[in-house]
Amino acid sequence: MTQIALVGAPVEAGAGRRGCLMGPAAYRTAGLQEELEALGLAVEDHGDVVPDQALDVPDADPKLKNLRAVAGWTRALYRKARALAAGPQMPIYMGGDHALALGTLAGHAAHAAGAGRPQFVLWLDAHSDINTFESTVSGNLHGTPVAFACGLPGFDVLLGEKLDTPVSPGNLCLLGLRSVDPPERALIRELGITAHDMRAIDENGIARLLEPFLERCARANGFLHVSLDVDFIDPDIAPAVGTTVPGGVTFREAHLVMEMLHDSGLVTSLDLVELNPFLDDRGRTARLMVDLTASLFGRRVMDRPTRSY
Repeated sequence: MTQIALVGAPVEAGAGRRGCLMGPAAYRTAGLQEELEALGLAVEDHGDVVPDQALDVPDADPKLKNLRAVAGWTRALYRKARALAAGPQMPIYMGGDHALALGTLAGHAAHAAGAGRPQFVLWLDAHSDINTFESTVSGNLHGTPVAFACGLPGFDVLLGEKLDTPVSPGNLCLLGLRSVDPPERALIRELGITAHDMRAIDENGIARLLEPFLERCARANGFLHVSLDVDFIDPDIAPAVGTTVPGGVTFREAHLVMEMLHDSGLVTSLDLVELNPFLDDRGRTARLMVDLTASLFGRRVMDRPTRSY
């Protein structure tokens, strides 16, 4: 696609610490629009989404944190994503914590179902985010989007109705895992989700793991939603995230994934999530995420400017 829609989603209600609401502003300050325009793309900034009030949802829950606020974001982002998916622009959702994917992924899956094409999802994250409302220990709802997207029960409160266009678990790929709760491991096995942890990446190389998934998406003529969490990357080079887990992917591994996605021509929507500028070191994580996005849209290794991180 040559037309891009930037959408701010300053969500922090799903996370365990404050700061992610500054994420969209950090991406703008780091020059995301300018970098994409330099690649010849037409970029429109849609501003920041405003959440619904979701007054039908309890304001306080003994287990689930900020449930009403997360439901409000989910509903607003679901509508925005569904509308953008039907248009000519490819959306980039600038987060915001990973709870934003409750709305974005559901909206794109609904459009895919209406178009008669399968929705595929590449989840680039240290965490599998497949906790349910029952299994979550922390109560932080940024750990639930994959479970919701797969249509697991108990999430009707988020949209105020049942999600009738779930993503098939067979169309999911979780890449970069290194922090998965026991109930999540059981669900991944039960549902047959493709999941690659860091040991698999170490032993096989990241390209060999990603290629079969992209080939499967291409054969099925699927739409591909990519959800990129800052903690996919090793915290030594991407510190601005509240859920740091040592041992993430390297600078080159992350760029290789983005370059392969560009070469595939399959990506139809993108989340950039969990950037917490309050935890950053002079903006270096925001700049890295912008550079990774540029790689997804065609910047080559030899085009990359010299930059100190």
